[in-house]
Amino acid sequence: MIVYFSGTGNSRFVAHRLAAQLGDALTDAGPLIKQGGPVALHSETPWVFVAPVYAWRMAKVFEDFLHTAELQGSRLAYFLLTCGSDMGGAARALRPLCEAKGLRQMGVMSVVMPENYLAMFPVPNRGQSLRIIHAALPGIREAGERIALRRPLPAPRRGLLDAVKSGPVNRGFYRHFVSAEGFRVTESCVSCGACTERCVLNNIRLVDGRPVWGEACTHCMACICHCPAGAIEYKKRTVGKRRYTCIEPQDNLAKKS
Repeated sequence: MIVYFSGTGNSRFVAHRLAAQLGDALTDAGPLIKQGGPVALHSETPWVFVAPVYAWRMAKVFEDFLHTAELQGSRLAYFLLTCGSDMGGAARALRPLCEAKGLRQMGVMSVVMPENYLAMFPVPNRGQSLRIIHAALPGIREAGERIALRRPLPAPRRGLLDAVKSGPVNRGFYRHFVSAEGFRVTESCVSCGACTERCVLNNIRLVDGRPVWGEACTHCMACICHCPAGAIEYKKRTVGKRRYTCIEPQDNLAKKS
């Protein structure tokens, strides 16, 4: 079974590509996280977890979900992590999770996808995004071939800097930067409620037709990138930036590969 979490579509794209290649079942963790409470999942095929990297470690919201989920059946676990550049020491950081769940880690692979973290980085234009996605396809295909044969994924590089990125830098990122403070809505808001539906932490509610953010936030960028009116901003950092959502697996690019 392929279980994925995705804010703007990068990890969803990878998960769908793998599902098509392996003929395996897909589970979107987003709605399960949103509904709350632990869940029980069963898979006779290897577990394949696909999620984004937030500050050089698998997104905490997904890691927390896996810690509480009951994972029955197969004990083999593969991880594919989408990122804008590299995943740092994310592979090593996942060892405690696998040990806690009784899973045998069969490897962690990073998949470079278009940058989507508007709160900090510039976003590539559509042409650049398509080229980045196209370049990622061979790696995704190789991962699928290895999973089908129950072979480990290629070992990632390791270094002191990677450990620092996924350790103290990641902790500092969540402690000092990840917050709902700073999100605001402009006059372009049409009160559609898309942001409330997209928020997996149920952190957004409409008050007099306008979104209001609570204290919980994971900076997945789903609310801002999926707003059909482009009415959501994060402080001044997102003003004028292109909103990013990944092309769907049915896109012509995927069909030609």
